[in-house]
Amino acid sequence: MNGRKVVLFANTDWYLYNFRLSLAQRLRQDGYDVVLLSPPGEFGPKLQALGFSWHAVPMNRRSLNPLREVGVLAWLVRFLRREKPDLVHGFTIKSAVYGSLASKLAGVPARINAVAGMGYVFTSRDLKARVLRPIVRQLMRSALNGRRNALILQNPDDVAIFKRAKIVDDQSIQLIKGSGVNCSRFSARPQTDEDAQAPLRVVLAARLLWDKGIAEYVEAARALRDENRTVRFLLAGSPDDGNPASVPRELVEGWANDGLLTWLGHVSDMPKLLSEVDVVVLPSYREGLPKTLIEAAACALPLITTDVPGCREVVSGTGDDGLLIPVRDAAALANAIRLLDDDRELCRKLGLAAQAKALSEFDESIVISKTLRVYSELLDPAPREVVVASQRERQI
Repeated sequence: MNGRKVVLFANTDWYLYNFRLSLAQRLRQDGYDVVLLSPPGEFGPKLQALGFSWHAVPMNRRSLNPLREVGVLAWLVRFLRREKPDLVHGFTIKSAVYGSLASKLAGVPARINAVAGMGYVFTSRDLKARVLRPIVRQLMRSALNGRRNALILQNPDDVAIFKRAKIVDDQSIQLIKGSGVNCSRFSARPQTDEDAQAPLRVVLAARLLWDKGIAEYVEAARALRDENRTVRFLLAGSPDDGNPASVPRELVEGWANDGLLTWLGHVSDMPKLLSEVDVVVLPSYREGLPKTLIEAAACALPLITTDVPGCREVVSGTGDDGLLIPVRDAAALANAIRLLDDDRELCRKLGLAAQAKALSEFDESIVISKTLRVYSELLDPAPREVVVASQRERQI
């Protein structure tokens, strides 16, 4: 048995369940004592039902109250001192910063911080986000540095940003593309003659945040409806009340009532949903590396997404494995959907190319293996002379 204890800390239990459950299961399988930590929610009990030790941290994602935030940090320090983990793995910016600071104060030997995208503070044009940006950047510098510390980023653009900003030591940065998808759960739907004649079914599946491109999606739906096209627009996801960029529920309900789209709400069975659509779009403003696109690619579905960090890791600019469009451009999104509506053979060609890429680059077995390698490097660090020799070998 491994016997080592690791804490996986995220800002929602939903994230742990939907994005890191496979990692937790693999860690447990390899003999680690796994502790899961997040604010309370409906998925915490589901994680406990799977046999995991899950604890609710009293953290409010939207809180800016200094006293409350200091209280959260103190709670984390007490928790980690009691649990005595060998490693803390934090996900998203707030959990990474708080988890890393608390780990240092509690004497945790090793820390991994995974930042999947730059989040609201770095992507929003709101005044509040612009004011918070330098503060968060300084907090990250304080929290994310130190010995036996690694920062995992999901795309080369974020790597460049962190290196340029000198937020952490370059040597601690690791590029691992995404959280991984169990591609065996997804398969291509057999094509029939009826498919070519049926209305094109398009879905955007994401948290209902403005920076996912929700407004552009609705504008594209309105434009194609005005052309009397029969394209069916589906929207899967729920508002995220803990995020300042959340789309109001009443607005989404209004779009649905106007017939612009069909709102499905939260969808837990993604393989089923993807088996019932023809095109997946994600007109996001920025991503870490979007899991929805990879799941769709595993189903051999054509992808339309924006030419922004994260998204262009899944869809290249060649036009061979999907369609890239400019960010915040509803007309370009409508044009791309129109193109696929008129050319079902192109849909098939793009989908097959996307599937091949997903299987070779983004399957969760690849991502988890790379992540566990980082665990091993931090928990069993090589002597300095071995590391130096290895670096010299790479330079030769």
